[in-house]
Amino acid sequence: MLVNTRQDDITGRLFTPSPEPAPLDGRGPLIEILTLSRLRAGGDAPALARPFRSDRHCLLTLNSGAVRHSVDFTEHDLAPGQWLWARPGQVQQWGGLEQAEGTVIRFATEFLDPDTAIGVCVDDPHAPVVRVPSSEDHALLRAATTQLQWEHSADRLPLDTRLQVLRHLLAVLVLRIASLPAPQAGPDPSEVYLAFRDAVERDYANSRRLSDYAEALAYSPRTLSRATLAAAGIPAKEFIDRRVILEAKRMLACSPIPAARIGDRLGFSSATNFNKFFAQRTGMTPIAFRASAQTRGA
Repeated sequence: MLVNTRQDDITGRLFTPSPEPAPLDGRGPLIEILTLSRLRAGGDAPALARPFRSDRHCLLTLNSGAVRHSVDFTEHDLAPGQWLWARPGQVQQWGGLEQAEGTVIRFATEFLDPDTAIGVCVDDPHAPVVRVPSSEDHALLRAATTQLQWEHSADRLPLDTRLQVLRHLLAVLVLRIASLPAPQAGPDPSEVYLAFRDAVERDYANSRRLSDYAEALAYSPRTLSRATLAAAGIPAKEFIDRRVILEAKRMLACSPIPAARIGDRLGFSSATNFNKFFAQRTGMTPIAFRASAQTRGA
C-alpha cells in the first residue's frame, strides 16, 4: 500500500519537480498533471505521434482546439469540455495536438483510495473512453481540475496532509467523470454477458473455445451467444476472437517482441496458425500490421 512506502520515496514519486514530462510509456510519478503546451514542449513530435502503451491512467480534457486521440486503435475526436479516459494497458496515439490547449492528468491506480477505485471501476477495460458533460457538470469538473492542479503545484502543506488532499481531490474528479453519460450508451448489459466478458478478459490467452467458457460459467454456448449479441452486437465466439486480436495488436504496435512469440503468448500452437488467424480477421499479416502502426506514428 502507498501509505507504507517510505516518505522520501513518496516525495520523489509525487512532488519532485521534473523539467520534462514523464515518458508516455514508462513508469512516472504516481500522479502527474501538465498542460498540452508542456507536453508538446517536453517531447519531440515523432515520439508523441507513435503508439504507446502506458501503465498509467490518462485523463484528457481540452480548453480550446481539437484533438484526435486514438485508444486501442479507435480514433476519438475530442472537443473542448469533453473528457477522455484511457486506462492502463490500452494503446494510445496522439494526433492533431498542435492546435489544442488543455490538461492531461496521468495517475497510477494505486494512488486512488480503494473505495474510490472500486466505485469508479477504475481498471475496467470496457469502460467508455469519452464522456460528455452537461454545462453544469462542465463547470464542476473545471473547478475540480483547477483545484487539483493548484494543490499539485503548491508546497504549503505537510507531506502527509498534501498526499491526502491530492487523493481526495483526484477522487472527486474521477467520481464525477465516471458518472457522466457516455456517447451512444446502450441498455445495461445482462449478468450473463458481464460474467462472460470478465471470463474472456481473464482467459483469452488460454482458450478461444466458446465451449470452455460455457462450461466454466455453467451456461450453454447458445445462452452466451444470445447475451453477447444483445449487449455487444456480435456473437460470443467473435467476442473472444476480437479480444485476442486486440491483445495481438497491442503487442505488435508497442513492443519489439517477434510475432511468433506473441502468437505463443496468446496460446497458438504455431506461428503459422497465429498468422492465419490474424490475417483472416484483420486483412493483413502481423508483420504488415506492425509496419503500418509504426508508419502512422512516424
